[in-house]
Amino acid sequence: MIRYIAKPLSLFLIFAFMLFNLTAVSAKAGLIGTEAVMNALQGEKSRSRIAVFLDRQDVQKSFLAKGIDPIQAKKRVASLTDREVSQICNVLDQLPAGGDGVGTVVGAVVLIFLILLLTDILGFTHVFPFVKHPK
Repeated sequence: MIRYIAKPLSLFLIFAFMLFNLTAVSAKAGLIGTEAVMNALQGEKSRSRIAVFLDRQDVQKSFLAKGIDPIQAKKRVASLTDREVSQICNVLDQLPAGGDGVGTVVGAVVLIFLILLLTDILGFTHVFPFVKHPK
């Protein structure tokens, strides 16, 4: 009786184990390069640096003088890619140290104004009333 059941049972078990083995997903691990980690950390550092710059009182006053909402500007900067944030930080690094900082503020305001204007022209936002949006 056992021999009569053993052959079909063994074929069923072989089929079941083969099917189970095919459905199991194996995890694949890979190395993360040092450069990838450093770029991610650099992007976070650059974003925090720009956020600190935008939080300054004189920068916010310049925004308001140009008719730009500082909160909206922060949101726009947060939506920039890491490459764009890196370019802004490079511009900030090349500015002269010391002085009254008027040139820095004006440069940053102009840069952010251009970014806001570009996103408004492309139709992502509606910040400036003088930009015509097709309906």
